[in-house]
Formats: sequence, structure tokens, C-alpha cells
Amino acid sequence: MDKFTTLTGIAAPLPLRNIDTDMIIPKQFLKTIQRTGLGKSLFFEMRFDQDGKENPDFVLNKPAYRKAQILVTGENFGCGSSREHAPWALLDFGIRCVIAPDFADIFYNNCFQNGILPIKLPQSDVDKLLDDASRGANATITVDLDAQEIRGPDGGVIRFEIDPFRKHCLLNGLDNIGLTLEKTSAISVFETKAKTDRPWL
Repeated sequence: MDKFTTLTGIAAPLPLRNIDTDMIIPKQFLKTIQRTGLGKSLFFEMRFDQDGKENPDFVLNKPAYRKAQILVTGENFGCGSSREHAPWALLDFGIRCVIAPDFADIFYNNCFQNGILPIKLPQSDVDKLLDDASRGANATITVDLDAQEIRGPDGGVIRFEIDPFRKHCLLNGLDNIGLTLEKTSAISVFETKAKTDRPWL
């Protein structure tokens, strides 16, 4: 998993409430267990019409936001089913940070396991960032995980809270497998001792 330290990128505004995982990545794209290739289907039913043509009004289809790395959105983001394909699709598109007033719990946890930083902020701060993000090509903000700060294009700073353990994992690029591999030496010692103590196993 890639480390998340400081991210400076375009922020796309998506001021909708209750965006569920089926809106993020519809069910017909869940046949794969690959984490790559899902970005093209992100927000499929909002990005494309029934003929597969792009909806020019959808934010990620607009030229200024095609390479957005930050998404500023509404409350209860990621609700619905627990599909891990949702953060996979966001990440494959290039989104590394999602900012909202709150998130569905399973989606929130899945983000951390996939190297995406989900930031919870009061609605007033989200509204400020939505305004910043509405500036199109000038909607560049910086997310500094170590300092726990978001710096806007006008120089304003918003502080955010994050669980210290999750912060440690993102800064060091550690998912559950990575955390386990950090204990490789202790695991080897345990296995060697177990073979000596219980050779019949």
C-alpha cells in the first residue's frame, strides 16, 4: 500500500448526501477481484448516459476535474453495501482523499485499508472546502496528514482529527498484511519454539 504523507491536488466538489457504494461503483462491475481497472467505472451512472456517452455536467467529466485527487462531498458518504470495490474504484481513478461531514463505517474502514484518507469535518468546514473546490483549475488544496491540516488555495488552514493508529498506518503505508509483516521476526521465533516444544504438530 502506498504511503500517504502530503497530497497537493485538485479538489472536486460533489455536494450530494447519501452517496452509496452502488453509486460509487455499480454492481455490474463487481465481477473482478482486481484492484485496478475500476476507475473508468467510478460513478458510472452519473458520469455516463444510457448510450455510454459522457455526461458533460458531471464534475469528474469537466476538464478542470478530470485529474482530481481529492473529493469534497456530502454526509453519509459510502453508505449501502460493504463492497471494497468502492475504495478500489476511487483509488484507481486517482482519488487519494475524501472529505465529508461523515462516512458509513465500513466504507470508512475500507478506505484506510486501501491507502485513501477519509477526513471528517464539521459541515461549515466542508462548505468552505466545497467553495474552494468550485474554482475549477484553481481548486488546488494541500492535505498534510502528519500536521493534520488542510491548506486551501487562499492560504486558509483547517485542522482535522484522525485516530493515531490509523494515521501511523497511512504514513507508513501499512495495511493489515503490512502490519503482520512488521512482526516477521517475532513470528519466526514463535514458530521455531513451537516446533521444538511440540514436534508432533
